[in-house]
Amino acid sequence: MSVDLLEKKLKIRWQLMFYDIVIYLCVVAFMISLYGTRMKSASELLVTIAATLLCLLFCRVVGKVYSMIIRYGGVHVYMRLFATDITALLFYFPLKYLCGLHNLESQNWLLIIMLNLLGAVGMRLMYRYCYRFGVRKNKKGEVLRWLLVLFAGETVIKERRNESKRIRVAILGAGRLGAVLADELLSNDSAAYVPVCFIDQDENKEGREVMGLPVLAEGEEALDELKEMGVQEIVFAITSIVNTKKETLFTLYRNAGYKVKVYDFSVADIAKSGKRMLREFDIDELLFRQPIVVNNELVESYYKDKVILVTGGGGSIGSEMCRQLAKMAPKQIIALDIYENGVYDLQQELRLRYEGKLNFKVEIASICSETAMRRIMEEYRPHIVIHAAAHKHVPLMEKNCIEAVENNVFGTLNVIQLCEEYNVSRFMMVSTDKAVNPTNIMGATKRMCEIIARAHSASGSKVVFSDTRFGNVLGSAGSVIPLFKRQIANGGPITLTDKRIIRYFMTIPEASQLVLHSGAIAKNGELFVLDMGQPIRIYDLALNMIKLSGLEPDRDIEIVETGLRPGEKLYEELLVKSETLRKTDNDLIFIEKDEPISMEDLQKRLEILREAIRSNDDETVRAAMRKVVPTYKTPEEVNCKAAEAAEMQNAKVLK
Repeated sequence: MSVDLLEKKLKIRWQLMFYDIVIYLCVVAFMISLYGTRMKSASELLVTIAATLLCLLFCRVVGKVYSMIIRYGGVHVYMRLFATDITALLFYFPLKYLCGLHNLESQNWLLIIMLNLLGAVGMRLMYRYCYRFGVRKNKKGEVLRWLLVLFAGETVIKERRNESKRIRVAILGAGRLGAVLADELLSNDSAAYVPVCFIDQDENKEGREVMGLPVLAEGEEALDELKEMGVQEIVFAITSIVNTKKETLFTLYRNAGYKVKVYDFSVADIAKSGKRMLREFDIDELLFRQPIVVNNELVESYYKDKVILVTGGGGSIGSEMCRQLAKMAPKQIIALDIYENGVYDLQQELRLRYEGKLNFKVEIASICSETAMRRIMEEYRPHIVIHAAAHKHVPLMEKNCIEAVENNVFGTLNVIQLCEEYNVSRFMMVSTDKAVNPTNIMGATKRMCEIIARAHSASGSKVVFSDTRFGNVLGSAGSVIPLFKRQIANGGPITLTDKRIIRYFMTIPEASQLVLHSGAIAKNGELFVLDMGQPIRIYDLALNMIKLSGLEPDRDIEIVETGLRPGEKLYEELLVKSETLRKTDNDLIFIEKDEPISMEDLQKRLEILREAIRSNDDETVRAAMRKVVPTYKTPEEVNCKAAEAAEMQNAKVLK
């Protein structure tokens, strides 16, 4: 430690001790002036006062009261001060009798101790208050800065003046979370933000103060006050808020020219810093969708102690289902995939998280290989098979029709037949909204998979079958979100096929929960679908992602239309147009009536596809798919009538 630093520390401690001595002497003088003393001489009085003071200071020094940094101190600072003073009181009485010292009346002495403690605490609180709020650019701030100069020295003021360079924020939510945020920012000199006010909808809080900051009303009436205060950003610090309300507030403040951020914590934030973080709104949050609510007890009890095989276990949906299942105490999870990197990463992640408490296995195999799948079935004997493996990329499958049919259709058939042979209790298939009136080979193959599962469910099989159909998944491999992020990072342009395109969206955890929930409640043969609310325009999604990056569309990042790709349609239909849609216990999960075809009819359709594959011609396979999936249409048939579709008319506009 340098000599200058040591001198600075000693100066601060001696300064604090000096103020404690002044407070103590003032308290003693006040008490003597009120009640007098029974001591015979001034010297005797001075000895008693000095002994008492030394005892008090000794306990505070031993208790390291003067080693604590008051400006950042919390309750522990004052509890330590209280404990040392009580110790001094207990220590003084035997010392007094041993040394033959006289004293004030006992009740007056106790009052002196309490008043002195109150004064010491008050002095420290006043210092913290001046230090924290002396930066304000008003008369109150000037007075506090003057007090700091007078009693603490010029160096403190110089350190705090840097706050004027920090970003001024208004905290939306004057509750517990908002107060925690304000306290963290006001206590941290290195923070990039400084709070100047709260915004809250509670009329009882309006016009009052929290943490010394004024509370403004929520809504447009506060915009002028925010401008006068020099607010630059709005921070959401609300533990629970309805999504429609959040969307309204987000739009209000962003349209008023403020950057909008969120104060909360996620698993990733905790892993990085162990504390809450200020962050931008995620793009999936800007959908402001009501999250899926599942019966966790029902779902967890069903999967507990089960052996579960997840095909496509390294993909976006498959890996998330493995994560969700790992929390439910299954007997064993087997993640199967043909691509090793995804399942390897998942294996390492779960190994670290559960530290040997989870029986998790990885198998590399193709669902099309009967030999490989039979070996896996023989070895593990799963109770449940969750089938997420499939080729899902629409344009790539348009150019590889044979591979799409072989993998998606016959790979699924292979898994289903082995499930029946090895007495698997439940087969749960992940489907897609692209299977509804499909316009591309990928959607048509997924619709054929639904037909296969439904036919087997009605064939007398002991396996309970179910399909779960949902829309696009935010952040999944091949989705537009990662693509747009990469394009923005590269300076643009963002490319989209058509500005009119709309899609249904949900998050990966939601999709996984839906599959697991629907599979747990399935009786047999159900086709589960989700009420996903309004579809979203991809163009609006691109605009919001550019704005979230702090850039301006068309000025900083250009948006370019490239034209519809083969097999692509302007909108997706989540539900088959049917009058027989049944609700479940979950208000967002429905059951679509899907009449099964006979096994004889299924075999005829499968033979048509086999014959087409043997031709080794993609167009022949495409034509065969139109025969076996009657709802398979050309994109032109659908897109020419897109303007009349209810989905296009009801699309949600992201502001």
